[in-house]
Amino acid sequence: MSCKADPLVLDFVEWIAREPRAYAEVISTWKTSCPRLTIWEDAADRGFVARQTLPGLGLVIAVTEDGERLLRTNGR
Repeated sequence: MSCKADPLVLDFVEWIAREPRAYAEVISTWKTSCPRLTIWEDAADRGFVARQTLPGLGLVIAVTEDGERLLRTNGR
């Protein structure tokens, strides 16, 4: 089954999949002044990424199993 995904959401999930990112880094890197462009919130709402607390790192954003599946399905 093929899953069509927003290219920006795919880019975001792929970026997160490289390594868990600090929450502050995600906010800083993916901030926008457009309230309708909420890429990282959309990815979280769809279950592709999740907030986690990791020892020594604090709050991070990491890719979920659904996010990994999304990347595989879309050739990333």
